[in-house]
Amino acid sequence: MTLRVAVVGGGPAGIYAADILTKSDTEVSVDIIERLPAPFGLVRYGVAPDHPRIKEIIKALHRVLAKPEVRFLGNVEYGVDVKLEDLRAFYDAVIISTGAMADRDLGIPGEEHSLGAADFVSWYDAHPDVPQTWPLDARSVAVVGVGNVALDIARVLAKTGDEMLVTDIPEHVYRGLAAKTTTDVHVFARRGPAYAKFSPLELRELNHSPNVEVIVHPEGFDVDADGMAHIAKHKAQKMVLNTLSNWVGADPVGKPHRIHLHFAEAPAAIVADRDGRVTTFRTERTHSPNADGSVEGTGEFTDWDVQAVYRAVGYRSAALPDLPFDDRNAVIPNDGGRVLDIEGNAIPGTYVTGWIKRGPVGLIGHTKSDAAETVEHVLADTVETATLRAPADVDAYLAERGIAVATDVAWERLDEHEVALGEAAGRARIKVAERAEMLRVGGVGESA
Repeated sequence: MTLRVAVVGGGPAGIYAADILTKSDTEVSVDIIERLPAPFGLVRYGVAPDHPRIKEIIKALHRVLAKPEVRFLGNVEYGVDVKLEDLRAFYDAVIISTGAMADRDLGIPGEEHSLGAADFVSWYDAHPDVPQTWPLDARSVAVVGVGNVALDIARVLAKTGDEMLVTDIPEHVYRGLAAKTTTDVHVFARRGPAYAKFSPLELRELNHSPNVEVIVHPEGFDVDADGMAHIAKHKAQKMVLNTLSNWVGADPVGKPHRIHLHFAEAPAAIVADRDGRVTTFRTERTHSPNADGSVEGTGEFTDWDVQAVYRAVGYRSAALPDLPFDDRNAVIPNDGGRVLDIEGNAIPGTYVTGWIKRGPVGLIGHTKSDAAETVEHVLADTVETATLRAPADVDAYLAERGIAVATDVAWERLDEHEVALGEAAGRARIKVAERAEMLRVGGVGESA
């Protein structure tokens, strides 16, 4: 028997699952079903364009898609174009790997006037489902969060548009960044520097721009005995603290743009005028009375003169049709990847991997072990259940419903086109941003 598996979601988690399946002793046939016309998920639409080093992972993902046992079916949206009961007719197992793309809330007054990190990232990464304009008229900006996404946002806001022109951004993103008026970006952390979640390399890259200087403010930059014990157990955070310590109190060098890092400042409120324009970001100084690094407010508040506030406190997965969802933890309930119903029983033939399985934590590479655990269960559990077992059966079903499927061939055409656009401009790639244009370039809908 050839095991038929559908992987819903074409990001790293889903592609890793497909790769591990094909390397098993079981004969498999895997269809990766993706709502966008292009694969790679957050590697393509979540990594900052000035970090091509991270995007090198795409080369490995490309090789998985090229395997004969794997097909890419893009521009097909789960819950709209195909439902779970439809997939059960074609596949013995369904692995959900739709990731996390919504922003978590701050839970403070005036939050409705803030901007979401995920939305901004989608804009500068030329996601086909977001508007091509973004408000970039703030002189001073607040970014709440101490993860790598917060650093990406701060760096993109601080750098000039011309600095970003060497990347894969299309024209509309360049025009927006070139016209922005931001001079100061303030990044706020609830806890002290010993608990910052930046990766060391991301942090060091923050001041590589000739136009941006990093200012670490000494207020709140305290490391007590508990903090020192914490970094002693975490090599990466020790490296982060060393970098930050070198920047504290450094003399300004007069660069035109500045990134300010503030520690022990918790978001308290966002104030806007009658027209909804942000005028003030209010924070509360915190202290850490507990050994675990958790913080409490001190009652000391500061008002910051900013014109925009970005939430970068984590991503959140969304519920999917016909599947249970744990709204508190924003994951599909599961046991090692086996999806569980409301009574805690495994739903036959239904699995999860990636962030929708365990939450948006860890780096891209961490999804490999996560996928391996899920695939182990798939191979142990799955029996032949699909009644329509040929790939042509899926193709006929989607064609009958009028779905314009972006296949592997369509993606290869789009990929080659973007690379050609880049070569003409002296860059590695220039993205196509509009969904209709992506499909047109891929030849989707053309007669054979």
